[in-house]
Amino acid sequence: MAYIQGENKPDGDDSDGCPFCRLLESGQPDSDSLIVARGELVFAILNLYPYNPGHLMVLPYRHVADYTELTDEETVAVAEYTKRAMRVIRKISAPHGFNIGLNQGPVAGAGIAAHLHQHVVPRWGGDSNFMPVIGHTKVLPQLLGDTWKLLADAWS
Repeated sequence: MAYIQGENKPDGDDSDGCPFCRLLESGQPDSDSLIVARGELVFAILNLYPYNPGHLMVLPYRHVADYTELTDEETVAVAEYTKRAMRVIRKISAPHGFNIGLNQGPVAGAGIAAHLHQHVVPRWGGDSNFMPVIGHTKVLPQLLGDTWKLLADAWS
């Protein structure tokens, strides 16, 4: 409900209103900001409102909205970090599959459309039940801090 009610939503399209950019500039430890790993051009961060345990996102540091705005180097870095994320998640939780995707623009489902982010969502057979279907919510069996520790340790 916090997400639906607007908590942590951007208050503009520029980097000043972007929660990802504000987080990078905050100086918080990665464990508090849920940043799992940092590369030269991109970083991986846990989704604050995950669909499943281990749901993370890969983002460029640079504040860009559209996939076509990425440099060739950033495009490669997003792809490499996505592959790395899949390997790490497989190592710690053995999902049966993944949903991987970019939502381009609010009409396509992007909650934070101004800063490109690729979702990496681990999936297991039967991971949908009556709660998301009828109750419109998801019960997660793991705290975000615990998920962060597992992913960050496995990433190294």
